[in-house]
Amino acid sequence: MTEHANAQTLNGPELKGMEEYRSLMDVFHVAVKRFADNPAFTCMGQTLTFAELDRLSGDFAAWLQHETGLQPGDRIAIQLPNVLQFPVAVFGAMRAGLVVVNTNPLYTEREMAHQFKDSGARAILILANMADKLEKVLDRADIEHVLVTELGDLYGFPKRFLINAVVKYVKKMVPAYSLPMAISFRKAMKDGAARNHREVEREMDDIAALQYTGGTTGMPKGTMLTHCNLVANMLQARQAIGPGLEEGKEVVIAPLPVYHIYTFTVNCLFLMETGNHSILITNPRDLDNFVKELKGVPFTGFIGLNTLFNALCNRDDFRSLDFSKLHLTISGGMALTKAAAQRWEEITGCTIAEGYGLTETSPIVSFNPVDAVQLGTIGKPVAGTSVKTVDADGNTQPLGEPGELCVKGPQVMKGYWNLDEETAKVLTEDGWFHTGDIAVLQDDGYIKIVDRKKDMILVSGFNVYPNEIEDVVATHPGIVESAAVGVPDESSGEAVKLFVVAKDDSLDEKTLREWCKKELAAYKVPRFVEFRDELPKTNVGKVLRRQLRDEEPSGTEQS
Repeated sequence: MTEHANAQTLNGPELKGMEEYRSLMDVFHVAVKRFADNPAFTCMGQTLTFAELDRLSGDFAAWLQHETGLQPGDRIAIQLPNVLQFPVAVFGAMRAGLVVVNTNPLYTEREMAHQFKDSGARAILILANMADKLEKVLDRADIEHVLVTELGDLYGFPKRFLINAVVKYVKKMVPAYSLPMAISFRKAMKDGAARNHREVEREMDDIAALQYTGGTTGMPKGTMLTHCNLVANMLQARQAIGPGLEEGKEVVIAPLPVYHIYTFTVNCLFLMETGNHSILITNPRDLDNFVKELKGVPFTGFIGLNTLFNALCNRDDFRSLDFSKLHLTISGGMALTKAAAQRWEEITGCTIAEGYGLTETSPIVSFNPVDAVQLGTIGKPVAGTSVKTVDADGNTQPLGEPGELCVKGPQVMKGYWNLDEETAKVLTEDGWFHTGDIAVLQDDGYIKIVDRKKDMILVSGFNVYPNEIEDVVATHPGIVESAAVGVPDESSGEAVKLFVVAKDDSLDEKTLREWCKKELAAYKVPRFVEFRDELPKTNVGKVLRRQLRDEEPSGTEQS
């Protein structure tokens, strides 16, 4: 139960269980032994048990230790969608003492080059489908070891051969590439299986993952998440979500990307620690196949976000599924609308419990109690977590008054990688993290977000920062200035709208969007473009994004 320490701060209950573990590896070893024969992860019909995950991740760790010369603390980039190779690689890398750099497979060459160089990653495991992009940026990174995997690599013959052949030759989803230094994932696993790995001890304060998040400077920042941060948030999830789950018995659908901190913590850590079964959906945008995968699966849990709930509820084939076992639905990543929540409950019979978090908080800050969901709020602070709101001068606000939400707890990041000044802007010396979101702390202990980060755009759960888009647009020779804002969108929650002042009338929307597509991931590319003679500004010349955002959305949507 949430306690009020005073009239200005909300505190979650006491956090339990931290003394059980010395690092994430302790969590892993206990789980794989305790639940050895249970299914851990399933993807496209193939299942890994906890014992198989233990063996395969050990093989990967052995290859890293014997064949690469990488040392504990070195970084390895993992650029994979939801495939079985992901948990194998993540836990194998951590068992070798490495720091995991989760990398979005949707990244463009520019975004990849920045993250690889910034993190100092010395190795990468990448899906063959995007290896052509890696070829073009290797000379801008410090990567020494390249592993390439194909979609079906962890399947047996002949299914492996069929999957990889269809992806490469029928669907033509693997562009040609030349990476002479690359080693196939299957060869690395085979070589690793012939060697013994040595378990590496890590301390709670050691960095476990560099999780990149958008920054107001326009370039992503590496969030240093320690073993303590991730273990704490896993245990916080256990206390907040766990009472409604049965250890080793749950089957949970995981359509959101595992490289995203939301799914990473909930599926790869919390559900693994409790011995439960995650069904990884490789391409949730392919709703036809997504729903087909759900047929016949007695799923008991579902982790999603607002846009996905809406999309599924609009489908007859989804509405005809058997929801009799479903008793837990979790929403995160973006605001949950009451309409979506109510429709989901009408169709599935299951209430959605919304939580709130950020990359910098590993991510969970608050969660709606499953048995006391309050729609329109982000729930109560999780265990070991304190929250307060402050005004523009940093003064703590009383309950019921809006202010910037600040968070303190063991899940709060160590800081931004190599960015001490940026860290100091959001993390106080006494441990309070400033989220940038405007919230009200209610008398009943629940938290309500009343405004999001003033400039951030949330597209299908992904953070999009205007400065990054504007920096790309500014390189076009026909642009005087631009401003990117978020506008409401039925399918993605928000969409990017770009306001542009051009040098002449020859520039059109299509040309500008094609320019953006070369440098930005698809979800960052402006959906709407509006040309103007000038942009509204403050008296010091700063563009008033808020004024643009508050105007009635207009502009032409481009396909």
